[in-house]
Amino acid sequence: MNNPFSLEGRNIVITGAASGIGRASAIICSQCGANLILIDKNEEGLKETLGRLEGVNHLFFAQDITEYQKIEATISEAVAKAGKISGFVHSAGLTLTLPFKVTGPTHYEKLYAVNNIAGYEIAKVISKKNYLHENGASFVFIASIMGILGQEGNIAYCSSKGALVAAVKAMALELAPKKIRVNCVLPAVVRTEMSENLFKTISPESMNNILGMHPLGLGTPEDIAYAFIFLLSAASKWITGSSLIIDGGYSAH
Repeated sequence: MNNPFSLEGRNIVITGAASGIGRASAIICSQCGANLILIDKNEEGLKETLGRLEGVNHLFFAQDITEYQKIEATISEAVAKAGKISGFVHSAGLTLTLPFKVTGPTHYEKLYAVNNIAGYEIAKVISKKNYLHENGASFVFIASIMGILGQEGNIAYCSSKGALVAAVKAMALELAPKKIRVNCVLPAVVRTEMSENLFKTISPESMNNILGMHPLGLGTPEDIAYAFIFLLSAASKWITGSSLIIDGGYSAH
């Protein structure tokens, strides 16, 4: 019996691959047989990720994805070296906790540039005939449970992730004729280097409040990466335009 979760021989682009969820996704995708094209501006982090991958047919590009004019050249080079693309994971993202009264245009612009626009631009390029595998592709975006729930002090972040949830639905409709599926995952708090650094700055009471909102405890990068495998693979071939909540019970309150 063929394994419907296999990514054998597929070329998959992953942004934010130098750490956290992006790194875990790259490692697990490689274990499932994928050839990876890793993109992140942190070159040292990319090299460390590369060293943890199974297989040898992987590429990495140390690049700032908000330099939109460079995206197509990167994808073109990757396709020339590895072949056409079957999957894309937009794991790169920024977070910001700031009261609304002091949140300004530059804060929104910075978050939207990474969380939204860069991902849309990469997806647009990959969907071109020259770069897209003849069997189509699966695109997966990391949104957040905060994209459908509000939280004080997180207006910029919540709005960027909410916009992503809506964009995925529209993109799924427009790209379906090209055999491209588009979905997103909505995590709650995941234990990454970024979140662990944040935990060091808050009070024990605040930390207990965060833990109390997650009936199954905080997530791990692998919890999200396994969902990516499902959405990238043939096991999810009839799923598009969907938002998969992976939040340890956070939204059940």
